[in-house]
Amino acid sequence: MKQLLFLMVFAVLFSCNSDKKKNETSSEDSAQNKQPNILLIVVDDQGYADFAPFDNFDTTVSTPNIARLGKSGTVYSQAYVTAPVCSPSRAGIITGKNQFRWDIPASWGPGLPDDVKTLPEYLKDAGYKTARIGKNDLGRNFHKNDVREYPLNHGYDEFLGFSAHAHDYWANSKSIQDRTPDPYGTSAALGPLMHNMGEKSYEDGYLTDILTNESINYLKQEHDKPFFLTLSYSAVHHLIHEVPKKYLDKYSVEEIPNYDPDNKLEYSHHEPGSYSAYYDKYSRVGAINTDDLRKYYLANLNCLDDNIGRVLDVLHETELDKNTLIVFISDNGGSPLTGANNAPLTGGKYSLWEGGIRVPMAVSWPGHVDAGKIEKQYVSAADILPTLTNAAGITLTDQNLDGIDLFESKSNDRLLVWKWQKTWAARLGKWKLTNTKENHWKSEPSEQYIAPIKDDLSLKLFDVESDPGERNDLSAQHPEVVEQLEKAYNDWCDANIKK
Repeated sequence: MKQLLFLMVFAVLFSCNSDKKKNETSSEDSAQNKQPNILLIVVDDQGYADFAPFDNFDTTVSTPNIARLGKSGTVYSQAYVTAPVCSPSRAGIITGKNQFRWDIPASWGPGLPDDVKTLPEYLKDAGYKTARIGKNDLGRNFHKNDVREYPLNHGYDEFLGFSAHAHDYWANSKSIQDRTPDPYGTSAALGPLMHNMGEKSYEDGYLTDILTNESINYLKQEHDKPFFLTLSYSAVHHLIHEVPKKYLDKYSVEEIPNYDPDNKLEYSHHEPGSYSAYYDKYSRVGAINTDDLRKYYLANLNCLDDNIGRVLDVLHETELDKNTLIVFISDNGGSPLTGANNAPLTGGKYSLWEGGIRVPMAVSWPGHVDAGKIEKQYVSAADILPTLTNAAGITLTDQNLDGIDLFESKSNDRLLVWKWQKTWAARLGKWKLTNTKENHWKSEPSEQYIAPIKDDLSLKLFDVESDPGERNDLSAQHPEVVEQLEKAYNDWCDANIKK
């Protein structure tokens, strides 16, 4: 009788444990199969060599938190954006397309056509909550909330940030806006941040900190749906000297007085005391000597990194990191006017040299993306849309996307094309053909800048796998490759650019 009773109890316990294991396995499978949360971190003008996950990064940078993304995910050492300046590049990221498909002049302001679907629109249709915090810049219709370019009108449920090329880091209040003769008088703005269909004023605080605080508030909300958060920092864009004092002290540089409309600064052709005069003076090499410029840049980058660390910490504390796909990318190469370091790449922002379009990029997703890997296959920022939508279980039907899914597609011989004003470039395999010339735009560059071997519109051919610095023009030795790539570029344009 006792033996029978023991067997009955054992059977019940075995059954319970089996059910428990089934439930645990089912729960684990469900967690693995559900749509991931998505965090897209876009930073502004980070130098190629200023990215710690790379093997040969500039060791003067202090970015331990950005380095965490490299350890937890895959780093792409040959990642390209679709343009060398922010507005068209960000259009490429958000649409998965070369923006000059519709912006024939390949200009600073491609805008966003009604018939081009965006990443947040795809994800929102798939059940995601969508939010954008920070910079919104598609090159047209700045400071307006009733236009296609405004985040709430292309797929985001929530927006807090600014719609311009840049925003002052310190002047984020309604009171400073009211005292300024031209708060929207330059490519950079100041004053309250745009918040959904209104605005939000901050009497105190530093913009990078504010964007992080608001992102953390968003992450800590109850989420009954998967979320897509675009955290679009303006760091390390001008004005590069505007950094909290503890970082300036760390790099031994002095505080430069913040903009004050009562200080009738006269600069260039701008109205004395205008924000344009202040911004223009400090957004070029000269007002700050080149040695100190690098230090201000490092201070700004260090502050940015600490803020990214705060976001990563909150993801970990809330356990959201277990099923959050993170993409980190710079919108273009480091600026020649801020002290950014793009070594070993030639040039920087404003040109189609490698230094203008090859950028820091990392992708992290626990259990799905290899950790600590450096991927040397060349990829495009246009790949972000198909990669994230496919991860979310979305089937894409648009045949005109220029990106591919990074998790499923491998290609060592895909054609990438660029068009920027009067210049263009094409890459196929190891070869890159371009007629690019440098464009500093405002002034002489900082000392970190690597000058091109030629500064004209002639065709130049490089083996960018063995010569990423584009120091050896091989066009004379390989005329057949020049002809092949020029034809490939022209054929792509004929087939894809709106007439």
